Amino acid sequence: MTLLERHDAGGIAHLRLNSPGNLNALSDEMLAALQEQIDALNADRETRVVILSGAGKAFCAGHDLKQMQAARDHEDQGRAYYADLFTRCASVMTGLTRLPQPVIAQVHGIATAAGCQMVASCDMAVAAEGTRFGVNGVNIGLFCSTPMVALSRNIPRKKAFEMLTTGQFLSSEEALAHGLINHAVAPEDLETRTRVLAETVAAKLGAAVKIGKSAFYEQMTIGLDEAYAYAGNVMVENMLLRDTDEGITAFLEKRAPDWA
Repeated sequence: MTLLERHDAGGIAHLRLNSPGNLNALSDEMLAALQEQIDALNADRETRVVILSGAGKAFCAGHDLKQMQAARDHEDQGRAYYADLFTRCASVMTGLTRLPQPVIAQVHGIATAAGCQMVASCDMAVAAEGTRFGVNGVNIGLFCSTPMVALSRNIPRKKAFEMLTTGQFLSSEEALAHGLINHAVAPEDLETRTRVLAETVAAKLGAAVKIGKSAFYEQMTIGLDEAYAYAGNVMVENMLLRDTDEGITAFLEKRAPDWA
């Protein structure tokens, strides 16, 4: 069984977590497989959009607790393993954000703890109605501090703090209202609606989307005046692209662009 499946079609790479027996937990092996694909996609000039989904009855239930507990038998009670685990997980999460391609989470069932973190780390998300989202580690004595980083950058901070301290879940409707996902759709429409969104983005000029995604996250980390100066420079570089010239010319001439 392939732990992380990949299917490519029409400029869209579909990655599917394929460990349904443990609800697609982010085991050491799953994290390694994700990192390998992220590294490959960073160098991929054909793929325009990435879809991330899970096999079985859930998107992802977070870290593999059995592996985490086994590390307690180490001489240092697991300290080095845990530090390395959370570093590797952070590399995957930030890697999704830093990919040149937009990443869309296709979510169903549950997305809990690091699974919810992964949804928050994707650029967009489409969820089936009935999906539940949680950072519920506090229920077993482990505050979801690393999932908190991505979550608190997606939804209002008071709602994020409430989720983190109570362990309560968001419904798909609440996740939509708070901005964690873009669309909540009927379960039978999940794959189609996600694919339509991916195809819509994939049809745009890839170089412009790549420039824009990087700029989107960069400008959020700096002050208003600095952000405008930075974004202005980005637009200058975008304007100087051959295909941007062609796109604007085609629009003015009322014809389809001939993008290279």
